[in-house]
Amino acid sequence: MPLSRADAYALMTEYTHGDSLRKHMLAVEAAVRGYARQFGEDEEDWGVVALLHDFDYERYPDPAHHPFKGVEILEQRGYPEWVTRAILSHADYSGVARESRLEKTLYACDEMSGFVTAAALVRPSKSVLDLEAASVMKRMKDKAFARAVNRDDLRRGAEELGLPLDQHIANVIAFMRLQADALGLKGSL
Repeated sequence: MPLSRADAYALMTEYTHGDSLRKHMLAVEAAVRGYARQFGEDEEDWGVVALLHDFDYERYPDPAHHPFKGVEILEQRGYPEWVTRAILSHADYSGVARESRLEKTLYACDEMSGFVTAAALVRPSKSVLDLEAASVMKRMKDKAFARAVNRDDLRRGAEELGLPLDQHIANVIAFMRLQADALGLKGSL
């Protein structure tokens, strides 16, 4: 079945009502699409996976159910196995090892896009448009900043992509800048 962003977006908004979680999925989508372009992969397919990776989280936030409930729903709707496998692999506790480039990219962009968002929102401009990788690297060293984000996960994501951490951060920022308005990260710029 060909994947449709419109269908994925409708499913995401049906299950997710919170603006913050919706913007998170849009940010991950922007980052994953950017890597798809860079790697010469199918941007639409990769974008749909990223858009749906947390669609079940609002209803089923505990590790016993997320992302497993979402995968069940996707399977019932006829999504292919490579989509559901990628979504399962973004959760370290799922037991599904990341093998494909898509799986590694989704994992690398998930936490990093959230951290980049947090770093942008504490800037005077509240914008990703003037955020630089060095600023994000500095924030990573501050244990009190976005304390729920595991720094090892951020580093592991870049490693799995085979990129230096600062390059991965710069890429995610650049990809998110293209969607700054939709992500609420245009700020005062």
